[in-house]
Amino acid sequence: MTTSRFFTLMAIVALTFSQLQTVQACTGITLSSRNGAHVLARTIEWGGSELNSQYVVVPRGYKQHSFLPGGSTNGLEFMARYGYVGLSVEQKEFVAEGINEAGLSAGLFYFPGYGKYEDYNSANRTTSIADLQLVSWMLSNFATVTEVKEAINKIHVVAIDPRASTVHWRIADITGRQLVLEIVDGQPRFYENKLGVLTNSPGFEWQITNLNNYVNLFPGTAEAKSLDGMHLSSFGAGSGFLGIPGDVTPPSRFVRAAFYQTTAPKQSSALETVLQSFQILNNFDIPLGIEFPIGKTPVSIPSATQWTSATDVSNRIIYYRTMYNSAIRSIDLNKIDFTRIKFRAVPLDEIKQQPVTAIKIE
Repeated sequence: MTTSRFFTLMAIVALTFSQLQTVQACTGITLSSRNGAHVLARTIEWGGSELNSQYVVVPRGYKQHSFLPGGSTNGLEFMARYGYVGLSVEQKEFVAEGINEAGLSAGLFYFPGYGKYEDYNSANRTTSIADLQLVSWMLSNFATVTEVKEAINKIHVVAIDPRASTVHWRIADITGRQLVLEIVDGQPRFYENKLGVLTNSPGFEWQITNLNNYVNLFPGTAEAKSLDGMHLSSFGAGSGFLGIPGDVTPPSRFVRAAFYQTTAPKQSSALETVLQSFQILNNFDIPLGIEFPIGKTPVSIPSATQWTSATDVSNRIIYYRTMYNSAIRSIDLNKIDFTRIKFRAVPLDEIKQQPVTAIKIE
C-alpha cells in the first residue's frame, strides 16, 4: 500500500467512525492451564470494511520507521532486537496482536472517546511513533512488561489521523504478569491487569469498578423458593447468571468475559486451554448487521468479528481463525530461526471462503 493510499484509507475510516458508529470492538480474556501455561485470547471487530489482515514474520535486525501525521514515514526508527510474529490490519506495519521470541505478548484494542495522545510536535520527530505501530515497537525491543513500562516515557505516541479512534494496549510476558496501557491527556497510564480481561471504552479502572454491579451473579442454578405459598423454580440450568448483560457494548462484553473466564474449568495443558479460549470467545462474535440501520450495512463480509486469536505465551505459539475460515491455524515461534528468516507478510486467508467438508455416504 502506498503512503498516499494509506492516508486516503485513514480518512475514510475516520469518516466511517464519525458517521456510522461502526463497531470498533475487541474482547480479550486470559486463561491459565493446570501445568502453568498462560494463554491470552482476543477478538477484533470492524464492520465498516474488510481489514485485509495478514500475519507478519519479522526477523531480528529488521528496521522499521514510523508513519507520522501529514504523510511522512520518517518518524521513530527502530530495529528488531527480538524476532516476532504478528497479526496486522490494513497493512503490514500495523500489528494488532503478536508475540516475540522472548515471550512478550502485546495487542491493541480500540479505545474511542476516552484516550487522548499528545499532539505531534515536529521537534520530536525521531522519537514519535504512530499508535498503530506501538505493538511492533514493543515486540521488537522488549522481553518483559517491566521493560516496556520503563521505556514508554522515552517516546511520543501520536495519531496519524486525529479523526480516527484512539486505542489502548494489553501487554503480558511469560511470567503471567499483564498490564493495560492507556494514554489519557497525553500521559501514559499503566494498570496491573490481574483479571486478564480487556474490552474498549470506558477506561480499564471504570470497567473493573463496574463489575461490582454484578455481585449477584454466580455459576450454576438458583435454588427453588416459595413466595407466599407459591413455588418458584428456574426454567433451566444457568439461572445463577440471570441478569448478565447480553448486548455488544464494551461494558457488557467486559462483564460477560470476566464471568465466563473466571468460571471456566481449568484445563490440563496449554493446547486444551487454547481451544477452551476459542470456545469462550465464540460468545463474542458480532453479527454484521446489528450496528447499522436496516439496509445501511456498508460492506458484504461474513461478520464484524474479523478474526480471533489465542497466544500461548509460555510456549510461544500464536493461533488464529477468521471470519472466512473457522479452522484454527497456528504459528510456532520455536520453529522459526529469526536470525535467518526473511521478513514476510501473508494474508490470513488465501481463499476467502469457509471450507465445507462433504461426508460421503455409500
